[in-house]
Amino acid sequence: MTTRYSRAFPLVFVLLWSTGFIGARLGLPHAEPLTFLLVRYIAVIGGMTLVALATRAPWPPTPNAWFHIGVAGLLLHGVYLGGVFIAISKGLPAGVTSLVVGVQPLLTAIGAGWLLQETVLRRQWVGLLLGLIGVALVVLGKVGSGFGVEALLPAIAALIGITAGTLYQKRFCPPFDWRTGAVAQFLPTAVATFAFAWFNETFRVEWTGEFVFALGWLVLVLSIGAISLLNWLIHHSDAVNIASLFYLVPPCTALVAWLLFGEAFTGLALTGMALTVWGVYLARK
Repeated sequence: MTTRYSRAFPLVFVLLWSTGFIGARLGLPHAEPLTFLLVRYIAVIGGMTLVALATRAPWPPTPNAWFHIGVAGLLLHGVYLGGVFIAISKGLPAGVTSLVVGVQPLLTAIGAGWLLQETVLRRQWVGLLLGLIGVALVVLGKVGSGFGVEALLPAIAALIGITAGTLYQKRFCPPFDWRTGAVAQFLPTAVATFAFAWFNETFRVEWTGEFVFALGWLVLVLSIGAISLLNWLIHHSDAVNIASLFYLVPPCTALVAWLLFGEAFTGLALTGMALTVWGVYLARK
């Protein structure tokens, strides 16, 4: 892994992570949210176990390492993705969901100073605030009405999950291999998701071509590609630098939705995108 390639990892991560809402939009009409995620997690566990065994990747060395990696995975994947998918399935617009989760960099900055003893510079606080304003401008035109508290609460849970998961992994998890680490993170996530789905869903899945494509994309591109990059970033950067990248996700998602689905992309959104990019530049050391 060279410096030349690793410098591109944050941008690649943002581009890959931004397609998550697109995959959810394609797949959710054909499966219940937790069932959809459960199938995704099982596919990741099976695929990455085979890869880890074939390549003789090192497994976490101690039960304590397994525990901490599993807790981080449960927060980053189970709570975050579960909250996002349930919120969208209950009618919360993707733009509103992005805006709620978009508060995460600010919460992470507060937690980084409190839990990780990281110094957050004044310039970074300004950048975080500018980034939040930019995200708000990007999704302003997509904020609709007609959704209730039952749709908003899962999005708030997702916000808490992604924030807590980033801080927890940075604080407690030892460095781990991306192949075996994926198995360690997704195993408890799959168990918890199955338990919640058992009491709340019917495990209905329509195996249409659109669903299979969405599932394959989310497994290969998101759960393996983007998550592996996120784990690398958490290990090699401070929490504020990592969190600020999430401000770029709603603008990129809006751009992809415009290209693929013809969704409106206004001048206000362009202004918000420019402000977001500037804010992230200031926030990253």
